[in-house]
Amino acid sequence: MSFLPKKEIFKAMKFVLPPVLWASVIFYFSSLPTVTASEFYLWDFLLKKTAHFVEYGILAILIYRALTNYEIKKDRAKWLSILIAFLYAITDEYHQSFVPGRGPSVRDVVIDTIGAVILLTAANKMLY
Repeated sequence: MSFLPKKEIFKAMKFVLPPVLWASVIFYFSSLPTVTASEFYLWDFLLKKTAHFVEYGILAILIYRALTNYEIKKDRAKWLSILIAFLYAITDEYHQSFVPGRGPSVRDVVIDTIGAVILLTAANKMLY
């Protein structure tokens, strides 16, 4: 016997599951010991920070999509999405403090949050 109608379960799977799965992907990659992406420091730095920027931008977009489909007004959903992405970035950096070869970084939280703001804003302008 289910407490939720099938329609609500499908809606949750369609809108809530994607940001949860994406957060899981971020968690997984944060669990891996750091590797060098390039022999050149600048390229290595740019590749890794671009990944931070994009992965948290995607997370914010997926959260926004979930919130707006649960009838939260778009402006409020935008700020909540950014806040949730920011808070997840903080917990992700804390998690990295336990991973060999990695450590927490305020700079990464800032880059993650900037990615969330810029990519969510761009997606809003393009799609809505």
